[in-house]
Amino acid sequence: MTVFCKTAMRSPAYVRGMTPRLDAFSITTADLAASLAFYRRLGIGIPDGAQDAPHVEAVLPGGQRLLWDTEDVVRSFDPGWEGAKGGERLGLAFLCDSPEEVDAVYADLTGAGHEGHLAPWDAVWGQRYAVVLDPDGSAVSLFAPSAPQGS
Repeated sequence: MTVFCKTAMRSPAYVRGMTPRLDAFSITTADLAASLAFYRRLGIGIPDGAQDAPHVEAVLPGGQRLLWDTEDVVRSFDPGWEGAKGGERLGLAFLCDSPEEVDAVYADLTGAGHEGHLAPWDAVWGQRYAVVLDPDGSAVSLFAPSAPQGS
C-alpha cells in the first residue's frame, strides 16, 4: 500500500513560477589550501592561487559548481555557526572509468597522506568502491561499475 502525504501532493507556490535548481555544492573547510590540493588531485579545475582567496568556486563539467569557504569566513557572516553536528551530512562521490582507476586513485590519495576510510572492494551492488577522507574528515567515495557497461 502506498501512502502519500497530502501536502506533498499540492504544488508549492514557486512551482507555478520559477523553480529552484540545484546549482552548487559547498565545502566549509578548516584548511583551504589542503582542501583545494585534495580536490585538485581528483581532477577538479581549481584556479592557481585560489588558496589565497576568501571564497573559491570551480565549475564542474555538468555546469554545477563546487564552492569552498573557510570556517572563519562562514563565521564572519554567521557568528553562531558551529559546523555539522552528529556526523557527516553530505558526501561527494567520484565516478571513475574502471575498477582499476578506483584502485589507482585511492592509492594516489592515500600515498599523498590522505586517510583511507574504506579500501577498494567489490561491492554487492556491482561497483568497485572505496572511500577516502578529505582534509576535513568528509568521506569522498570513489566508484566504477565492476563489469564494463553493456556486458
